[in-house]
Amino acid sequence: MHFDIESLRVQRGSRVRLAKLPTDDTGPFRDKEKAAELTAENQRDIAKLQQRLYAEGKRALLIVLQGMDASGKDGTVRSVFTGINPQGCSVVSFKAPSSNELAHDYLWRVHSVVPARGMIAIFNRSHYESVLVERVRGLVPPAVWKRRYRHINEFERLLADEGTTIVKFFLHISREEQGRRLKARLEDPERRWKYDPRDLRDRRYWNEYQAAYEDALARCSTDYAPWYIVPADHKWFRNWVVSEVIARTLRRMDPRIPDSPRTDSQG
Repeated sequence: MHFDIESLRVQRGSRVRLAKLPTDDTGPFRDKEKAAELTAENQRDIAKLQQRLYAEGKRALLIVLQGMDASGKDGTVRSVFTGINPQGCSVVSFKAPSSNELAHDYLWRVHSVVPARGMIAIFNRSHYESVLVERVRGLVPPAVWKRRYRHINEFERLLADEGTTIVKFFLHISREEQGRRLKARLEDPERRWKYDPRDLRDRRYWNEYQAAYEDALARCSTDYAPWYIVPADHKWFRNWVVSEVIARTLRRMDPRIPDSPRTDSQG
C-alpha cells in the first residue's frame, strides 16, 4: 500500500482552495476493513509511545482539531485515542469565552491549558476560533482578526521552542455530508442532544467559513506547527489519516523511558 500522507499537509505559504480539494477521498483503500485494521495498529503504537512520552517527562504533544459543525471532531477523539492512558492526556473543548476570559487577551485561556511536559493535549476547536467565528460573525473588526495570524504563529513558535510538538487537523467535509449528519442527529434520540439550532444558522455562512479556513490554513501552516487537510466524509478514512499522522509524529519524537527513577512530582 502506498499513500503519501504528506500530500495532505498544507505547505507553508501555499494558496488553499478548499472547493478544489476532495472531501470523500479514501486514499489507498477500497473499503473500511483494511483502514480499520491499520487504524487499530496506530492506536496501539500511539498508546505505547504516549506511555514513553509521559515517563520521559521532557516534551509535550499538542493536537488541534478544527472543522465545520458535524465534521467529526468528537468522533475523532473517541475513535483515535482509544487505549490512551487518561493520566497522560487531556481533551479541551473551546466554547464561547466566559466573562473572565473576555477580560484577558484572547490567547490567555489557551495558554493555560497547553500540555505540560510529558503530556498530550487535544484541542477540540482551539485558538483558531478567533480568526474563524469572530471573523465570520463580525465580532471584531478586520484590523483585529487580520493581525491575529501573526500572534498565533508566534504563540505556536513559543510552544515549539519550549518543547511542544504541534500538529493540526482540518476535518474537511462537504456541505451535503454536513446536512446529512445534522439531520441524523435530530432523528437519533441518542444523539439529539448534540443538535444546536445555531448549526443551521451557521450553514448560511458556509462560504464565509470556508474562506476564513482557507486563510487560517494558508497563513498558519508552518514547519513547527503544520496543518493537515483531512478528507472527512468517510469517518473511517478520517480516523486512519489522523491516527497515521499522530503515530508518525510520536515515532519521530522517539520518547525514551528514563534509565533511573523519576524524582519530580509527575511520578
